[in-house]
This record gives sequence, structure tokens and C-alpha cells, in this order.
Amino acid sequence: MAVMKSKVISYFFGLSIIGLFACTGRQDEQAVGLAFLHHSTGGVIWEGDPSQLDPVVVKKNRRLKAQLPIMFAEYNEAHTKNYVIKEIIFPKAEPYGWNNYPYDYYNIWVKNAGEKPFMKEPTLEMLTSQFQVIVFKHCFPSSNILGDNGIADINSDIKTLSNYKQQYLALRDKIHEFSDNKFILFTGAVQVKSFLSEEEAIRAREFYNWVVNDWDLPDDNIFIWDLYQLQTEGGLYFKDEYAVSPNDSHPNKEFAGMAATLLFNRIIDIIENNGTTTDLAGNKI
Repeated sequence: MAVMKSKVISYFFGLSIIGLFACTGRQDEQAVGLAFLHHSTGGVIWEGDPSQLDPVVVKKNRRLKAQLPIMFAEYNEAHTKNYVIKEIIFPKAEPYGWNNYPYDYYNIWVKNAGEKPFMKEPTLEMLTSQFQVIVFKHCFPSSNILGDNGIADINSDIKTLSNYKQQYLALRDKIHEFSDNKFILFTGAVQVKSFLSEEEAIRAREFYNWVVNDWDLPDDNIFIWDLYQLQTEGGLYFKDEYAVSPNDSHPNKEFAGMAATLLFNRIIDIIENNGTTTDLAGNKI
């Protein structure tokens, strides 16, 4: 019965992607499916600020509504491409729970890997069979990193540097099993000063530096988009002028519009040039 349920889920998951490709009007061999896994901050960047785009482009693609899919639709038309990006809430609030921290990716994708969903969430085996590119991120409470004694427990959901690093190393090894797919990781979303102690902010920066300088390897299938640097501009906190308010760590509309453009640049560059013509933030070089 469990096997049959898994097959049914995979079947309908596949149908949704087939339908997604069909609605672009192009079904050629160049079709590339992208999964954008996110919660609230990712959703804000997905929405972006369409008013920053050419009004003619926005009007032509008004059924898409959000900035990021509008930019893909316009790029597809201008360059005869078929890049299809789909947003996926991951993981869902029920039954898994609204947690997308390093432990949770490790728990779903490594510890419970396989062809069957874990608590109704798609594993990497499932996602990589449907999408060529997978974009993923953590919510900003991931920056509330606790102190530890350097002893890691990979199976712990406690937010410490030691645990994060072990979970990330396991994730990297797992992702490397899918060499035909590309993965794009947001550097950790950080919070405004009112929600982050200085000690937590320093640990968040330490983890960021470790991810960018040590964990990320050259010439593999994992790429970085540097949200952290855009948010902090070299400081410790998400700058108040980029947030909804000094008491809300979600990006404001202006920042989201800028971030969506840079993320779009980075994704296109990774698909077409393995990320060699943009910096980590998505600025063209």
C-alpha cells in the first residue's frame, strides 16, 4: 500500500511539471525545470517589486503577478528559452512543521532519503527526477545560533554552529550524488538588530563565512546566491532600511525588487555559464 501511495504521489507530481512546461507554449528539448523552495522571505523575493520592471512587460505578463516569474517569462521570449520556475513551500506547515533550517534539510534529504516522501515532503530523489535546478534557503530564525562546546550532534535540531556544520557537510555529500542537477543555496537570511543578539549575529557571520569560504567547493554542482551580503552590506544585521521595519526582518518591497533581479541574474548565469559571469550576489562581472 505504501509503495502504491508513493507511485501515485510521484505520478501527480510529474503531471504537474508536464503541465507547467506545456503552459509555456514551448516543449522543446531545451526545457529546464527549476524548483524554488521557500517560506516567507523567499516568498517576498519571489513577489519582488514588479513596479521596478518595464510596465509593458508587467502588463504583458500580468497573469504571473510576481516579479521573478515575469522575468523568466520575458527572458524565455527574448532568448527562445524554456526555463520554467515553480515555487514550492518547503516544508509545509503540516504535517512536517514550518521549519526549514539545516537540520530539517538534513532530516528530509539525508536521514530519510529515498524514493518515497518523508512526512509528505519530497526527497532529493523525487525533486531531482522532476527539476534540473533546485533553489533552497533557510528562514531568518536560522541566524539565532546558540553557543556550544564544539561537540556536534548531527541528529539534533538545536541551532549551534557545530550542528549546522555537520548537517551541511552531510547535505553536501548527498547533493553530490545528483551530479546532473544544479543546486543554488541562499546564504543565511539574517535578522534586524532588535531580534538578534550580538553574540548570535557574530555566530551567524561565522557560519556565513564558513559556508562561502570552506563548505562551498569549486567545480561542483552547488552554487551560492549571497543574500546575507546584500542584507548586511558587511555589517552584522539586516539593515533596517532594507527591512519592513526595525521590528520585522522580512525584506521591504524595494529591497525585494532589487534582490529578485540579482537572484534572477545569478540563476540564469548558473544555468548557462556555471556562474562564471556574476559574483555571488548576482552582479554581472
